Amino acid sequence: MIDWLRKEVSDPEVVVGDVKLPLAIRRHATAKRMTMRLAPDGSEVRVTLPRWGRTAEALAFAESRADWLAGQLDKIPQVSALQNGSTFQFLGEDLTIDWRIDAPRKPFATDGTVILGGPERSLVPRLQRWLENEALSLMETDLQEYCQSADVTVPKLRLSRAQRRWGSCASDGTVRINWRLVQAPAHVRRSVVAHEVTHLVHFDHSAAFHALLGQIYEDDIETANAWLKVYGRGLYSSFG
Repeated sequence: MIDWLRKEVSDPEVVVGDVKLPLAIRRHATAKRMTMRLAPDGSEVRVTLPRWGRTAEALAFAESRADWLAGQLDKIPQVSALQNGSTFQFLGEDLTIDWRIDAPRKPFATDGTVILGGPERSLVPRLQRWLENEALSLMETDLQEYCQSADVTVPKLRLSRAQRRWGSCASDGTVRINWRLVQAPAHVRRSVVAHEVTHLVHFDHSAAFHALLGQIYEDDIETANAWLKVYGRGLYSSFG
C-alpha cells in the first residue's frame, strides 16, 4: 500500500534556484531508504521514504540536493507558444502550422504542414484534439495487431495525459497510452503499446515477460527505450 501525502500541515517546500517547489512525500512499506526525483513537468519534488520516515528528514534530504534539482529543472523543455508558422512533432517529423482564415476548421496534414482554419485563438486546443484523435486511431491499430500476435483479447483502450508514464495496464485489462506518443516515431509509440499488451499476459517484468515482448515487437526494444530516455521529455514541449 502506498500513501501520497501532498498537503501536510506544514506544506513542505524546497527552494531550488529562484523557485519554491512543493515536496510530495510518498511513504512505502517496503522502502529501506529515501529516494528523490523531480516530477517530469517540474511541478514538485517527490521523495519516497520508509513508512516511519519523518517529513523533516525528507525536506532536509531534498534541500541537501538543491543543486542537483536545479540541474534537472534546467533540462525540462518549456512549453512553447504555438502559433501560425510554428512547428511541432508528428510521427517523429516536424509539422508546420499553416492557419488560413478560409481553410476548414478541422486540421489536416499534407507535405510537412498542418492546415486549419477557424478562430485563430483556439488553434492550439484544436490541434491537440486532432493529435489525440490521430493517436487513438493509430494506437487502436497497434493494440489489435499486438493482441493478435500475443493471442489475447483486445482490451479497452484509453488515452492518457499522465505526466510521468507512457503506458499502463489496469487490473481490469484496460490499457492506457500517453497520447503524446503520437508525436514520436512510429516504432517508439508501438514499443509502448507492445509493452502494455505483454502485461496482459505477464503482469510483471519477468524473463517470460521480456521473451514475449521480444516475440511480438518487431523492432529493437532497447532502441525505442533509448529514444524515450533522450527525447521523451521533449514531447511535452509543444502542448501542456
